[in-house]
Amino acid sequence: MAGIGCVPVLVSKFLALLSMGFSKKLLHLVIGLASLILITTAQAQTKSLDKPNIAWPKQAIRIVVTFTPGGAPDILARVLAENWQQTLGVPIVVDNRPGYGGNIGADLVAKSEPDGYTLLIGTVGIHTINGALYEKMSFHPIDDFTPISFLASTPNVLVVNKRLGVNNLHELIELAKTKPNELTFGSSGVGTSLHMSGELLKEMTGVQIRHIPYKGRAQSLPDLLSGRISMLFDNLSSSLPLIKAGEIQALGVTTLKRSPVAPEIPTMAEQGLPGFEATSWFSLMAPANLPSSIQKRLNTLTRETLNIPEVRKKLLTSGLDPAPGSPEDLSKLMQVESNKWGRVVYKSGAKLEQ
Repeated sequence: MAGIGCVPVLVSKFLALLSMGFSKKLLHLVIGLASLILITTAQAQTKSLDKPNIAWPKQAIRIVVTFTPGGAPDILARVLAENWQQTLGVPIVVDNRPGYGGNIGADLVAKSEPDGYTLLIGTVGIHTINGALYEKMSFHPIDDFTPISFLASTPNVLVVNKRLGVNNLHELIELAKTKPNELTFGSSGVGTSLHMSGELLKEMTGVQIRHIPYKGRAQSLPDLLSGRISMLFDNLSSSLPLIKAGEIQALGVTTLKRSPVAPEIPTMAEQGLPGFEATSWFSLMAPANLPSSIQKRLNTLTRETLNIPEVRKKLLTSGLDPAPGSPEDLSKLMQVESNKWGRVVYKSGAKLEQ
């Protein structure tokens, strides 16, 4: 540090002047000049520390989605990509990497360079369920990531094949009790909130229904429509078009209140399962140790994008409730949800190997 390094020289000059009999007034002038040099140098060094070490972004940014195209995580990624590409002037690529309840794509991001060029659409499954469900994980669901922002949440919805002949949750439970392990429920993957919604249903009702995991909704919905599976837990935002078209029967949403985009669908709680709640939420994450300057920039970009009126309207119409927030709030949410779903996984006895 040049300013501090000159202190010994200034001191020696001061002593030399004193020995030569210079006046106190002149000496005070020298001391004041030296102080000014030190203060100016320190301020310049402080300002330089505030500036990012790199110019970001300089190249294409990849947003990894851990499920197949068409679902809520994919919708959010493409909304961000479309708006950021215009704002930042660099290509934004959406990379779908489904498998193992999101672990394949999450592992890729966790092991990427923390430079802001590889991001993840995080899910409640990846960051708060999989750690309790899988015997071994190739990454830590929380510690190996830098939180950027909460993105949005959506109710899960229980939908059935119309040929099943049930019109409400009570009729489904009664049917399942007469056919233990004959009925099946699908989800977009083991360890997802959709899978856990089914496990919560089994725990609270005592019914025995077999779980059929898929890599994503693109594979599960055709099987529901054809009758290969009896029912499916899906994000409301994904199934809503088919529900409104009358192709599948919705029995209940998994939030404590009805969804404003589909108020005709009752909650699971009001149909005899008080306290039944399982919300899918999504976040923006980066590898651990992301520079704080890039973390702040990404958080600002996310907030600005999701608060654009046209974007909010589009997401709300799709059943997604956008609510960007601070990295600190996201960290707190992950800890709370980890405790909640850890208990559900433990009670279900479910364990998997990746």
